[in-house]
Amino acid sequence: MNDSSPRIRLADTPDGPRAQLQGRWGAAELGSEAQWKAVAAQLRAHPAAPALGWDLRPLEWLDHVGAQLLWNHWQRAWPAQVDCTEKQRDILTRVAGFTLAEPLPPERWRLAAQVDHLGVLVLHGLDHARHMLEMVGQLMLDLLRLARAPRRGPWRDVSGHLFRMGATALPITALVGFLIGVVLAYLMSLQLRQFGAESFIVNILGISLIRELGPMLAAILVAGRSGSAITAQIGVMRVTEELDAMRVMGIPHGFRLVMPRTLALALAMPLISVWTTLAALAGGMLAADVSMDISPAYFVQALPAAVQVGNLGLATAKSVVFGAFIALIGCHWGLRVKPNTQSLGEGTTASVVTSITMVIIVDAVFAIAFKSIGI
Repeated sequence: MNDSSPRIRLADTPDGPRAQLQGRWGAAELGSEAQWKAVAAQLRAHPAAPALGWDLRPLEWLDHVGAQLLWNHWQRAWPAQVDCTEKQRDILTRVAGFTLAEPLPPERWRLAAQVDHLGVLVLHGLDHARHMLEMVGQLMLDLLRLARAPRRGPWRDVSGHLFRMGATALPITALVGFLIGVVLAYLMSLQLRQFGAESFIVNILGISLIRELGPMLAAILVAGRSGSAITAQIGVMRVTEELDAMRVMGIPHGFRLVMPRTLALALAMPLISVWTTLAALAGGMLAADVSMDISPAYFVQALPAAVQVGNLGLATAKSVVFGAFIALIGCHWGLRVKPNTQSLGEGTTASVVTSITMVIIVDAVFAIAFKSIGI
């Protein structure tokens, strides 16, 4: 321990014992973890008591960090006996003025912090909802502008996004849909065989895949694949200041960024949904043939009678809503990305989570609102 290290020496004086502070009690010295623990141990060895006086005059340096540590050790009250210079007294007085005389109880403090955190989350949610509402309104205006002047629309952007979000998503959606169909058919066969109701597997697979699982599974895959890509693309444009350049040149973000992606995904999503449903039905058909000896010919013949056409229309309508909302959410989080890489990663993650949550909520709303259609 060098001469400038913060330390306490106990001295006997005619007025009683005195705790003399020596060395430098500042942020530079107390910033070390080892030094902080050593000083804290010395303070615990000299608890604040009326009989113990404190002498700060031998100190080489005292700043607000050391004064705050000392003031907390004094239990936020001046000792009965303290010797210090005018400058040291000013620092301690300033620290005392910005410190609560009695700290709030821990339970009350935690409750207040939780309520405050909840309020911040609510305000953030309202801000996101307001921005999404503005985007939807701007999208309606951009669609009217496109309808008035179709030749001036960004059709090349729509075509490019339609290919990247639609055509390139077909392999992965077909693979996942096929495997889901195989798993569902195999699990259902184990139960239906116990009651001799093997033929009803066509009804169960048809309703569950065409009406619910096919569109929702395709939407979840697209949300994780294309939704994150939309946010990352626009977020990179924010980081590289391309969005600012577009604003300077008078190019509206909604007409050239939001609307093409929304149109493309709203058009591609029903096709991807039907494609995923067909792949799932093919997997279920194969598993039913292997595990229950239900031939593909019977499966294809019984499917139209088991599933009404209204289910396919409902699934297509849901898919359009899924696609539009996934694109809007991706654009929303992309436009809110700050010009740094950390914000880009957080925005992409939030976009995927929000999109998947939206898909599940909208699917539940459709299931409740149209429960009497196609059943």
